[in-house]
Amino acid sequence: MITLAALARAALSTLADTLAPPTCASCEAPVTGRAVFCGTCAAAVVRAGPDRGGVVAFALFGGPLAAALRRLKYAGRPDLARPLGHLLRSAAREAGLRADLVIPVPLHPVRLAERGYNQAALLGAAAARELGAPLCARALVRTRHTAQQARLDRVSRRVNVAGAFRARAPDRVRGRRVVLVDDVTTTGATLTACAAALGEAGAASVRALVVARAEPGDEAQ
Repeated sequence: MITLAALARAALSTLADTLAPPTCASCEAPVTGRAVFCGTCAAAVVRAGPDRGGVVAFALFGGPLAAALRRLKYAGRPDLARPLGHLLRSAAREAGLRADLVIPVPLHPVRLAERGYNQAALLGAAAARELGAPLCARALVRTRHTAQQARLDRVSRRVNVAGAFRARAPDRVRGRRVVLVDDVTTTGATLTACAAALGEAGAASVRALVVARAEPGDEAQ
């Protein structure tokens, strides 16, 4: 049965597509419907396969997907969280993820002020809709302003974020299945540090969900 709310959403989506026709998240070529990439860019996206170390990823970092993620993160394009969120939802669905809470990797307040938005929180909203779980964007806090991970080697990344996160309200996390969301993972250092903080707060389990996973040697962020 089609509800009035569903009809209203469909009408708004059609209007939005008319006023601002959808384009490829990487190269901005025209696309149709809910396509994230044009045909050429889509053909260059390599799916990530089975999850690794508790991390579910839609695809490997590189090519058009890397370009789209960099635009989301560094080029002031929070609107790209919507199409990239579709990829995150697909990955969660295919992996059969279940969650009581969806928690994005937090930014330090200084970096959040610089960027104007947390891309992980925007993506986390899509994951929360897919999983039917509340998005707790403030459940984790970054306790110090760390250097950007992309500028560090693998060993330095682990040192950079070790102990840099804590649970803001442990009672909210305790005994819950958590899905931790970020845009991309390289060494896994950030996700590991966040998972440690959630584990200390008593989370029953922590799984990570990202749009892209970088292979060793790739520059991901």
